[in-house]
Parts: sequence; structure tokens; C-alpha cells
Amino acid sequence: MTTFLQLHLLTTYPPSNPNRDDQGRPKSAMLGGAPRLRLSSQSVKRALRMSDAFQQGLAGHLGQRTKLIGNVVREHLEGQGAKTEAARKVAETVAAAFGKIETADKTRPDWVQGTTLAFISPQERSFALELADRLAAGEPAPNGKELAKAVLRTADGAVDIAMFGRMLADNPDFNRDAAVQVSHAITTHAAQIEDDFFTAVDDLKKRDEDAGGAHLGEHAFGSGVFYLYACVNCDLLVENLGGDAALAAKGAEALVRALATATPSGKQSSHAHRPRAGYIRAEVGQDAPRDLSGAFFTAVTGGDLLAASVERLETMAAQIDRAYGPACEAAEVMNVAAGQGTLAALMAFAGAAVGRGNG
Repeated sequence: MTTFLQLHLLTTYPPSNPNRDDQGRPKSAMLGGAPRLRLSSQSVKRALRMSDAFQQGLAGHLGQRTKLIGNVVREHLEGQGAKTEAARKVAETVAAAFGKIETADKTRPDWVQGTTLAFISPQERSFALELADRLAAGEPAPNGKELAKAVLRTADGAVDIAMFGRMLADNPDFNRDAAVQVSHAITTHAAQIEDDFFTAVDDLKKRDEDAGGAHLGEHAFGSGVFYLYACVNCDLLVENLGGDAALAAKGAEALVRALATATPSGKQSSHAHRPRAGYIRAEVGQDAPRDLSGAFFTAVTGGDLLAASVERLETMAAQIDRAYGPACEAAEVMNVAAGQGTLAALMAFAGAAVGRGNG
């Protein structure tokens, strides 16, 4: 049976705008008839991948999402003395393994760019450069599936690809199912978007001249306690990493640290929002996963919204267990305000959960 690691987090954000919509305002959602602030799962996963927990803790085991792998190949060949036109042709051939190539831009004729973002592992990047060297030396180019097999892999050491998956429309055999599911984070209580009217002053304007601002603007923000849920398929994570259970466990530990400390960075220089999770509940077991968002379908109210949210979440977990039977076999909790648990203990719990699922 499959082993699941489930993570439930409550994090208090100050006035901020970490994840904006197309009008520059904080993203939002309606839940239980009440307006909530929202952080999209895409923005959360980007924050996780860019966090120190990932970039430092998993260095050498992270992929890159890019349309520009062709330019990497071209620049590599040019650095070895190849002429630009010859390098560009080889780069187009190699980059086609990751997806269709855009028509050459007249303003940048040497530019090689794909039509869609491709999630590329360090191993695949190396294979692409090796193939480019062989083609530049005169080796015939492989066609179709042979080209894909020369570059792409279904499992490798890229932890973020193993966690969050990828889709290659032109080579679906090398798609990767995500081992980690991440929810949209929503406030546990009703929350309104506020507007800030601001001005900027011209430093060189004399005081006896027009005293008004040199620039007028408007900025939206919000604040609240956000609930976030993540579910890790421990067995699939190891499978996506080619059976490397030790690396999978290291990835799970990094995931917990990043979830607790990383945040989408929109307008961060304006608000300096750097919150840390105030409450984390980690669970491991083989029962079907379930999130606890139903605890907040009716908006939380009261003076201490974080404490009330913790109580709601724990009550919901107990109610589900009572009705369906235990949803997990073991749990670890960190409640900062109550002085319960530590991040180090949660990370160790997550690493052991991955090992347990594949031991």
C-alpha cells in the first residue's frame, strides 16, 4: 500500500501582497460565503523551489524550468569555437527533444527558444550538451524518439521535478507524475483587500515650489492566517528519483523546512513579509489522504485568530477520525505559541516517513 505524508500549516501574514492577480491586487477566493485571501499553489511551489531550504539543501539535485535550453547549448558550442550559425542549428536540433522551437526572431537571429517551458534536470542538461558536442563533431542527428531517448529520462536526481512533476507535450513518455500535491492557501477567516494611496517626492524639488508629490499611486494589500495543505506520495517520490530513498528523504526534510519558512515574494520589498508557520501538523499513514480545509468553511472569528484556527483544525481532525477511523498512523505537531514541538523534529519525521514507505 502507498504511504502518504500529509502536512497542514497555519501561517500568519502581516499586511502584504505576496501573490497578485492580473490587476496587481492580492488573489482571493470565496469560501463558505465569506471573502478570503488566497495564495495560489503555483506561487507557493515556486517559493519552495527558490527557497534556501531547496537551493542550498538540495544543491545539484534541482531542475530548471526554461524555454532557453537551446541558448544554453548554442553558447556552450560557441564557447568551444563553433560559428554562431552552425551552433544555432545544432542547438535547435537538441532543444527539440524538450518541445517545439519558435521561429527565429529577426531581431535576434541566433536566439533559440522553445514554445513552452520545459522542466529540465541537471542530468538531462548534461546529456543535451554531450549530444551537442557529438553533433558538432559530425555525428548524424538522431530522429524522433531516438532523440528523446538520447536526452530525456523518466527518473533522475532532480528532486523538484520528482515532487512537482512535469509535462512534455511532444514527448509524453517522459512526463513525470507529481509526488507532491500542494493546495491553494486560504485565510481561515474573512479577510478584506485594503487599498493604500501613496506618493513619492522629488528629492531635487525646492521647498518653495509645488509641495505635492512627484508621483501618485495606489497599492492593494491584505493580511491574515493562511491554511495550507500538502500531501506527499512517499513511494512515488522514491520511484521518481530512480529508487534513491536517501535523496527522497532529504527532499522531504527540505520540503518541510521550506513550507515552514518560505513565502511568495510579491511586493516583499514594500512589506518585508517573512512569516514563519505558527502551527504545523505532519501525519503519516496508508489511509486515503484528506485535507482539513473543511474546518474553515465557516469563517473563524474572535480576537486570537491563530489560536482559534488551531483549535478548529485539531477538532476537525478528531471528528474525521471518529467518523472514518484513524486517518494516520503517526503524527508530529509543532505549535509555536504553545511551545510544542520543533521544526527539526518535523523534518526528521518527514524523512522517516519516506524511508518507512520504502523500507
